[in-house]
Amino acid sequence: MDIEKIIEDTNLKLTPARLELLELLIGANKPLCYDDIKDNIQMDKATFYRNIAKFETENLINSFESNDKKRYYAIEQTPHPHFICSSCNTIECIQSKINLNLDGYIIDNIIIKGICKNCKKR
Repeated sequence: MDIEKIIEDTNLKLTPARLELLELLIGANKPLCYDDIKDNIQMDKATFYRNIAKFETENLINSFESNDKKRYYAIEQTPHPHFICSSCNTIECIQSKINLNLDGYIIDNIIIKGICKNCKKR
């Protein structure tokens, strides 16, 4: 993904903080929360949340709250479901096609909760 092109298609200016956040989110293989990101960024918490709010307003990212009461963020790509383990709180992107069609609705996010493969084995 070309970050400059992503920003160009929005009403946002490309700042070092935004570049840093987008690089982390694009490079991640799963949704990240602030605790996952904080040690890898050069900005304070307020700057982080201010930029995250702008990204959400521009539909660059989507977010959801997990069982651990933390908010997780992922770059907006092809909509896909996320699985949250009720036992260990692991979050996984589900790549399997789930056909969910509700007449008159636009679905932004699907969260599936249950027990992950690792916890099921225990």
